[in-house]
Amino acid sequence: MGRQRMSGKERREQLISIGRATFSEKGFDGTSVEEVAARAGVSKPVVYEHFGGKEGLYAVIVDRELLRLEALITGAIGTGRWRDQIESACVALLTYVEEETDGFVILVRDSAQGEQGRNYGTLFNSAVSTVSRALGSAFEHRGLDSGVVDIYAQALVGMVTATAQWWLDVREPDKQTVAAHIVNLCWNGLSGLQETPKLRQYAEETKTEDPLEDK
Repeated sequence: MGRQRMSGKERREQLISIGRATFSEKGFDGTSVEEVAARAGVSKPVVYEHFGGKEGLYAVIVDRELLRLEALITGAIGTGRWRDQIESACVALLTYVEEETDGFVILVRDSAQGEQGRNYGTLFNSAVSTVSRALGSAFEHRGLDSGVVDIYAQALVGMVTATAQWWLDVREPDKQTVAAHIVNLCWNGLSGLQETPKLRQYAEETKTEDPLEDK
């Protein structure tokens, strides 16, 4: 009995999966339609039929990864106390790096190539805007100058994303430890660093009230 033929949708998903792995491994410039087709066991025209070429395939992959990561980050910082939101966002990003490594590599390495729409920079700016809105409310609540929230938002998002890129290669310590140290700096500042920071949501001891927790 011969091998069952794939439907158009199944073939498209196969090409996206193979393209994702290949782009992660070799980058945009190092990947060719010929190689994607060969790995999929099809001819080059099949790839062109579905995506119009390498650029089209790459654009679909980048957009999918952006939507996936954006949903994770947006969900993490949508509700809860301020510190809990920071913790959740850090863990969400590091979990994405850990579980969707190929996607993260593509986004941070060369997602601006071959793609004219959204890219990792777009996602960064979106995250900054979301954090700015949250910080604006917090600053106003505490009587602080809300006109400078963009500075803090840029710094916070930049610190988290840069650390995630570093962790992509080293993978140690574990993601919860890395997230705890990021939150330690974000929340306490250099002058108030704790010697052994822990994520509140993973700590076994009873949570204590933090005077900065007021919303």
